[in-house]
Amino acid sequence: MRGGRGACADFCRMETDCNPMELSSVSGFEEDAELNGFEGTDMKDMRLEAEAVVNDVLFAVNTMFVSKTLRCADDVAYINVETRERNRYCLELTEAGLRVVGYAFDQVDDHLQTPYHETVYSLLDTLSPAYREAFGNALLQRLEALKRDGQS
Repeated sequence: MRGGRGACADFCRMETDCNPMELSSVSGFEEDAELNGFEGTDMKDMRLEAEAVVNDVLFAVNTMFVSKTLRCADDVAYINVETRERNRYCLELTEAGLRVVGYAFDQVDDHLQTPYHETVYSLLDTLSPAYREAFGNALLQRLEALKRDGQS
């Protein structure tokens, strides 16, 4: 899910798991888990993890929110997302990652066999060319801001 971002280790390659807004951060998943009160536990509340996923990429989609209709538990949460292309998806978040489980908000099609993605960045990269563009633009803006800060 959100792990593996450690300071955008590989300088935010599009196919990797990175949020361009976190370039100045050096915290990895271990620190994130500690800050979120998950230190020393194997079980996380997936609703909290889902909220973090939503907050990470809201800048690059039309709308995204944790489902209030579908049941969230310690091991599963559902996220509704509408891409900038106006395509709607229902995503399932588990320890295995994220995957599309429906093509409408709050819809779970048990017969749908879609691959898991380790992160929301990877998933959206496959679903939405406009996400890729927004991600790239945000990355460029962040790099320009870092350059300006370094020159002052």
